[in-house]
Amino acid sequence: MVLNYIWVGFFIIAFVVALAKLLFMGDTSVFPAMIDSTFSSSKTAFEISLGLTGVLCLWLGIMKIGERGGVVDWLARILSPLFTRLFPDIPKGHPATGTIFMNIAANMLGLDNAATPLGLKAMEQLQTLNERKESASNPMIMFLVLNTSGLTLIPVSIMVYRAQMGAEQPTDVFVPILLATLCSTIAGMIAVCIYQRINMFQRTLLCFWAGLCIGAGIILWGMGHLDREEMNLYSTQVANIFLFLVIIGFIVAGIRHKVNVYDAFVDGAKEGFGTAVRIIPYLVAILVAIGVFRASGAMDMLLGSIRWLVASLGFNTEFVEALPTALMKPLSGSGARGMMVDAMQTHGADSFVGRLACLFQGSTDTTFYILAVYFGSVGIKRMRHAVPCGLLADFFGILAALILGYMFFA
Repeated sequence: MVLNYIWVGFFIIAFVVALAKLLFMGDTSVFPAMIDSTFSSSKTAFEISLGLTGVLCLWLGIMKIGERGGVVDWLARILSPLFTRLFPDIPKGHPATGTIFMNIAANMLGLDNAATPLGLKAMEQLQTLNERKESASNPMIMFLVLNTSGLTLIPVSIMVYRAQMGAEQPTDVFVPILLATLCSTIAGMIAVCIYQRINMFQRTLLCFWAGLCIGAGIILWGMGHLDREEMNLYSTQVANIFLFLVIIGFIVAGIRHKVNVYDAFVDGAKEGFGTAVRIIPYLVAILVAIGVFRASGAMDMLLGSIRWLVASLGFNTEFVEALPTALMKPLSGSGARGMMVDAMQTHGADSFVGRLACLFQGSTDTTFYILAVYFGSVGIKRMRHAVPCGLLADFFGILAALILGYMFFA
């Protein structure tokens, strides 16, 4: 229901803004631009789904081997003490636990192509436990918010973009991004725990919070002893080695359990194709609404209002130039990425605005995109508290990125 209001709101606001520009400013190009945006956004949504088809087939095929080879069950048993507290409605040892872990691990290492199909698989498994098929269950919401908070230990793609844009130190955003995304994840988890009345002070959960902070500290300490070339090298190698070890480990486990790994892979890949087709309408809906909102000029008006308000309060307005990335990030990953690149092109990769845009890009994930794709893949229509918790995680991640940007780069 919340997403319905937001979706309709995009169109109404866009129409009002465009009509005002036509009547009072004589801008005759705004409505053609909005119509062009609907077609281009629809095409983009289909291209995204088409591009996901191969990746979905690959990773759902690998996951099918892992299921039949017992790897997913093994992961579920190992993670049971933690997940039974974060996801109390998931039966102990259920295969969804292992898939959720694989998805979170892929996200943490910046492996977006691997994380999406694993996330869709986990959502399908959680749907089998859901008694109300059109309403999001508590485990679904916790899992989705963990995804929207975007905990990333190695922001490889952002460092690559910075290198391409000529940054002198492409890795100088590594530490603040890690800290910002950690704030986003903790805020999202706490919000869901409060909504779902999960006791956050259980010993297992407290150990988990501490483990997150200690792990982040160790990574920061280790990366602090490397120069930028070594940091880029090690970050990329760790991500790729982890990914290949997952593939090899699943295949070896399947062979040990005398599974026909080829047939298992093909069976899983067939599921990937069907999933890619199912998400097309949901992607078209959300991307068209966002595209119309941008084309109408509503985003520019919003930024101008924020700039005026901040200046009226006597604060520095330099950060406003990087805000398009922050505002677009919950709506569209590709849109936010484009705005990050535009900020670096306009102001310089090593400028305060360029660096802050990178922090905004890495601080959280695309909440509405993930809502549309993950919930759409299993037919969820009532999202309950998923949207407010996801947006709360976004807010704290972006706020942390802003504070850290001034601490590190202002």
